Amino acid sequence: MIENSMFEEEPDVVDLAKEPCLHPLEPDEVEYEPRSSRLLVRGLGEHEMDDDEEDYESSAKLLGMSFMNRSSSLRNSMSVYRQSSNGSCSLPSTRTMVVCTVILVIAVALIMVIYLLPKCIFTKEGCHKKNHTMELIYPLATNGKLFPWAKIRLPSDVVPLHYDLVLQPNLTSLKFSGSVKIVVNIIRVTWKIVLHSSGLNITKATITSAGGHQEKPAELLEYPLHDQIVVMAPEALLVGQNYTVNIAYSSNLSDTCYGFYKISYKDENSKQRWFAATQFEPVAARSAFPCFDEPAFKATFLIKIRRDEKLSTLSNMPKKATTPVTNGIVQDEFFVSLKMSTYLVAFVVADLKNISRETNGSLVSVYAIPQHINQVEYALNTSVKLLEFYQNYFLINYPLEKLDLVAIPDFQSGAMENWGLITFRESSLLFNSRTSSARDKKLITAVIAHELAHQWFGNLVTMEWWNDLWLNEGFATFMEYFAMEEIFPELHSDEDFLNLIFKAMMKDSLNSSHPVSSAVQSSEQIEEMFDALSYIKGASLLLMLKHYLTKDVFQAGIEVYLHNHNYGCAQSDDLWDSMNEITNGTLDVKKLMKTWIVQKGFPLVSVVRKGKIISVKQEKYLYLVEPENWTSDESYLWHIPLTYITSSCNFTHCTNAYLLDQKSAVIELPEEVEWIKFNVDMNGYYIVHYGEDWKTLIDLLKKNHTALSPKDRANLINNIFSLAGLGKESLEKAFELIDYLNKESSTAPLTQALFQLSLIYNLLEKKGEQQLAARLMHRIECLLGDKIDQQSWTDDGALSQRELRSTLLAFACTHDIRNCRTTATEMFEKWVNSNGTMSLPSDVMKAIFTAGAKSSDGWDFLLKMYSSSVSEAEKSKMIEALASTEDVRKLIWLMQNSLEGEVIRTQELSHIIATVSQSLPGYLLAWDFVKENWEKLTRKFHLGSYMIQNIISWSTSQFSTKAHLVEVKSFFESKSEQSSQLHSVKEAIDTIQLNIQWMERNLAMLQELL
Repeated sequence: MIENSMFEEEPDVVDLAKEPCLHPLEPDEVEYEPRSSRLLVRGLGEHEMDDDEEDYESSAKLLGMSFMNRSSSLRNSMSVYRQSSNGSCSLPSTRTMVVCTVILVIAVALIMVIYLLPKCIFTKEGCHKKNHTMELIYPLATNGKLFPWAKIRLPSDVVPLHYDLVLQPNLTSLKFSGSVKIVVNIIRVTWKIVLHSSGLNITKATITSAGGHQEKPAELLEYPLHDQIVVMAPEALLVGQNYTVNIAYSSNLSDTCYGFYKISYKDENSKQRWFAATQFEPVAARSAFPCFDEPAFKATFLIKIRRDEKLSTLSNMPKKATTPVTNGIVQDEFFVSLKMSTYLVAFVVADLKNISRETNGSLVSVYAIPQHINQVEYALNTSVKLLEFYQNYFLINYPLEKLDLVAIPDFQSGAMENWGLITFRESSLLFNSRTSSARDKKLITAVIAHELAHQWFGNLVTMEWWNDLWLNEGFATFMEYFAMEEIFPELHSDEDFLNLIFKAMMKDSLNSSHPVSSAVQSSEQIEEMFDALSYIKGASLLLMLKHYLTKDVFQAGIEVYLHNHNYGCAQSDDLWDSMNEITNGTLDVKKLMKTWIVQKGFPLVSVVRKGKIISVKQEKYLYLVEPENWTSDESYLWHIPLTYITSSCNFTHCTNAYLLDQKSAVIELPEEVEWIKFNVDMNGYYIVHYGEDWKTLIDLLKKNHTALSPKDRANLINNIFSLAGLGKESLEKAFELIDYLNKESSTAPLTQALFQLSLIYNLLEKKGEQQLAARLMHRIECLLGDKIDQQSWTDDGALSQRELRSTLLAFACTHDIRNCRTTATEMFEKWVNSNGTMSLPSDVMKAIFTAGAKSSDGWDFLLKMYSSSVSEAEKSKMIEALASTEDVRKLIWLMQNSLEGEVIRTQELSHIIATVSQSLPGYLLAWDFVKENWEKLTRKFHLGSYMIQNIISWSTSQFSTKAHLVEVKSFFESKSEQSSQLHSVKEAIDTIQLNIQWMERNLAMLQELL
């Protein structure tokens, strides 16, 4: 909700009834949305004022004016009573009485009419009738004239067909100039063409009719608050006709990582070089060229880029020709693109090298700056394998002749799926066999798998609007892990996905959560859709559906969806309709999945076992926070595809299924069993409470933990600690369940146990309960000490063993368990003595660097090596180690320098803040840094962006006192309404409240347990 109080001054507005207009109004301009249009036309965006409140407010003002005018009339009419000279009043004449009576009758009649007429008559919107002329209010353009469009979304009366785009970036002046010709088709007669434009200095705008050769000058109006411009035609634009809009402009290369932006880096000779690249998703194409910057406005693109002849350019399509322009400047022309959305357009201007390989008619190439070209081979091999897999799975060939993957020196996201030109953060694409760990290899593989999946889900078929972003990101995330399991089973990517689901459920359990498919309008709301719910919850719902439908039915449904909507746009219902074509009436997929897509949160399933009878019931899983933030869960009902295994048969092929589409139900087993485990391998998006049966499962883990799969064991650990936080189960029972861990050897359950115990440890430490925190760490050491001692400081073993080694030793060194820090420090000193030339085992490198950074000299040496290292994997580990120091001055310097992007790249800032906020000396520093630099942060990263979401979350997640709760609330309330209404701010406040609640509920119990 956006309130007027956030603005000191409102933008000027004009009443159309009083302002002459050069162009006639069109029918669609008089259609107003009752909840928001009055504020939209004032340029304030969406407003959640109640319809009746708004109407009554307008009516009251008008009625007040009416009564005032009538009072004035009555005073004037009183002048007919004249005083005689002696001061007494003479009787009025008959004529005067008649006049007064008539006036009174008219006044009463007016009052009755005003009272009886519908109240909408007195609002600025008026009563809705099609093609009814009303008094409208529109905003003013920058030149003071009327801007004839008031909504955030563009009108649908004009659609783009094709763009001719010419750009000339100058990497010396760091500016660029451009021109664009947009061929548009007219759907409804209009005088205006509304486009997006942001920060562009437009110098010329003309319109050419279809078949015409003469460019006619057009009036240009700009409204920066909505990033919109209007090209006013000199004559009516006719239905069915094509016109060409010609616009010339210039701008600066952006100093953020959005739009068409500049990047500084050092070459092999430590000389500063510049690199220009694009990042348009979700709404930044408009800052590189005027366009219809909404995903449904697909068009084809012909791109020409003028550059220094010593540099190279890349774009979505293969290069068609290079021609000289002037001395030292050449123009690269690319082939016309396929029909695509503006956010997928991309271009890069830089000094790059590449390696390539052809597969199935497409040339796959990986590009990097020259000093990194020896780190791209793994990415190329992985990309070819994944591209072949996706083509076979979807039964649709990759439609372009080339696919480029480019490592960008400073890139805020992990990667961006631009069609034919995928851009990556260097650490997400470059693999160094000497310094990249098992985890690094898994990350690179996952990011490539995700972005290649987008070439079908997002590029070939695009969500119609950002409310269904999950169709892009949820699908790409699902396919990422599915493809990795199929092609790279040795990476055990399913365990990573499991941990991501657990973390997404933590967010989704908060009252500040939102449905996977949520209405959005403003750029901040759109940016905020790029969160764990769109990605991870969306993917986990698809995983659940795949297991319920069976993999063959699910795959057939995906094929139908892609074939039905290729080169077009889709909504969530289109996917379910495609699935229903395959189920053919045996299951209504739409009915089932709507309960998961349009409701926020997830269900808690409670299980009671009595003999052969299993009673199950569902309710909304929700932490109770402050009453004003609480949402009733009575209306929540999910259609839950329950799965379960029992002691009678616990193999995967023995999985049973039951659709719980009521609040409660009864399942009858064929025989009595010793135990039952629901949500097999955590393939369903719900938490299970076993009640009395928790004791049975605890005993099972102690006696024979391998009776359950590693994922099932991790699932039980997660569920019981979650229930303890909810107050539905005791913390004592949760600790009893993990007592079996000294026999555990699998990564998934050990990682989940460490995660849950670390959450508790961090709360105790930051609360000032150091003694209790030390006792908890002793408990962890008793459980895992032997396992830590067994780890070797090498890169030996299978990938899963190596990853577990990284996790355990990093944890042990951070908390000084066993001899971890001693061993790590010795290895760090040897590395320093070799001046950084000695090769360290990549899997334990982070633990070694973290131990070394504890000393001032070690920290300084690590920073020096960071500046000179060419390995992104090594630099990433160094950054985390540098941010782990307890030296407050060094932490402040590190955060400030990363914000400025001088020595430490800006892309690392959220990672640095996350690490700093985990330590006792750093968690208050991180929050202070965010407060002091809030304006700089939101200019650099944009409100709502994933970077801002992470910074807010990490800098506040350790707080557990009412004083901090008040401080965080007050800080964001003192900022703009857009800031205080961010989902991530509400989530931060919910999290602090839950931390307070958790401590109040469990502190006494912990003191007894430990």
